[in-house]
Amino acid sequence: MAGLVVSGTQVSYIGQDCREIPEHLGRDCGHFAKRLDLSFNLLRSLEGLSAFRSLEELILDNNQLGDDLVLPGLPSLHTLTLNKNRITDLEYLLDHLAEVTPALEYLSLLGNVACPNELVSLEKDEEDYKRYRCFVLYKLPNLKFLDARKVTRQEREEALVRGAFMKVVKPKVSSEDIASSPERHYTPLPSASRELTSHRGVLGKCRYVYYGKNSEGNRFIRDDQL
Repeated sequence: MAGLVVSGTQVSYIGQDCREIPEHLGRDCGHFAKRLDLSFNLLRSLEGLSAFRSLEELILDNNQLGDDLVLPGLPSLHTLTLNKNRITDLEYLLDHLAEVTPALEYLSLLGNVACPNELVSLEKDEEDYKRYRCFVLYKLPNLKFLDARKVTRQEREEALVRGAFMKVVKPKVSSEDIASSPERHYTPLPSASRELTSHRGVLGKCRYVYYGKNSEGNRFIRDDQL
């Protein structure tokens, strides 16, 4: 089978542009596979994964999995990576994982909207990411690693106390809203001086007053005073 790599109990089917798990993959490898790597495909569904009941590690990076993601019961799964997919609903995912992957210890969600950091949006910062980690650990208290970081004792204690309040509700933006809103570019200049053809000065109030003895030069001289 082209693209299939098998090494002991490790099975890889990477970069094959498949939208679903091939039936023959489960039939031929499901009964012995403990590690399954399906990264760099076009997966939108995990139907067929039920054939891999003994999985301990599942790699699903760089696919097109969204909020309708459904995993079968995987009681032995301890490692799951879902980096760079299309997951936005964090709470739904965590509730689902708590139900079907009770042994989960390592989870990585980098590159999804559900994981707020600079990889997804420049508007997110370290505080957003800390709140996200706190909420994830509240929902999945047995995790030892989250994304690229080991879970600390302090994080675990904070999640126990504050995790329930760390959920961030994000506004939903429709495609119509995006299409109708004009594109805006950031500029530090006041609105009166943003036109390239306008060379008028802009006056404003300053909270600081100079009381020194020496001249401040011509910093505040207008063109009509020269």
